[in-house]
Amino acid sequence: MRLIEYADREVLAMDLANLIAGELKNALLSHDTVSFAVPGGTTPGPIFDSLSAANLEWARVQVMLGDERWVAPDHEMSNARLLRNRLLVGRAAEAAFTPFYIDGLTSAEAAETLSPQIESRLPLSVLLLGMGADMHTASLFPGSNGLEAAMAADAPALCPIDVDGQDIGRITLSRRVLEGAMSKHLVIFGDEKRAAVEQAQSLPALQAPIGAVLNEATVHWAP
Repeated sequence: MRLIEYADREVLAMDLANLIAGELKNALLSHDTVSFAVPGGTTPGPIFDSLSAANLEWARVQVMLGDERWVAPDHEMSNARLLRNRLLVGRAAEAAFTPFYIDGLTSAEAAETLSPQIESRLPLSVLLLGMGADMHTASLFPGSNGLEAAMAADAPALCPIDVDGQDIGRITLSRRVLEGAMSKHLVIFGDEKRAAVEQAQSLPALQAPIGAVLNEATVHWAP
């Protein structure tokens, strides 16, 4: 794990967007298409705003989420909605996007249906991650139903997850997919999350899932 500190969140967003754009351009030099997985939530929005304007061959970039809540794509909690509003605009509107939510299917059924398609795009060229204070990443929540299967070495590309106390199911890229990305970036803000990511490195993977995917990752931190 490598840690980069930034003066503030605005600088982080601009610098990281430029870095990711450069990595995608370099990957396109040797591949017909490249794969780019991104998080939902509020943290990546400013990064997406900058990245969407990057001058690269977006039509050759295959974008996917790291995880998704099992809600319709127009739902306010949909990560796909965030992507369509903040990343898949401007130049980046040409990118191919693979949504995980499939109307009429359960999260488990969609995971089984989509896993072969995601598998064909591995390893991920570039992976952008977020992390909760509980040390979850994507939808790999400590103590969640389905976590052990999603963390297994032979897990499918996509796995269903149910979190205690949450009525909405989830679907997530498995640990194997996240860990195998060619380039990995984690964005965290504040002292609490910085302490959490440092602690995660010495905890069991099921207790701190983010720690399981930090090998060769770059952590981008701002106050």
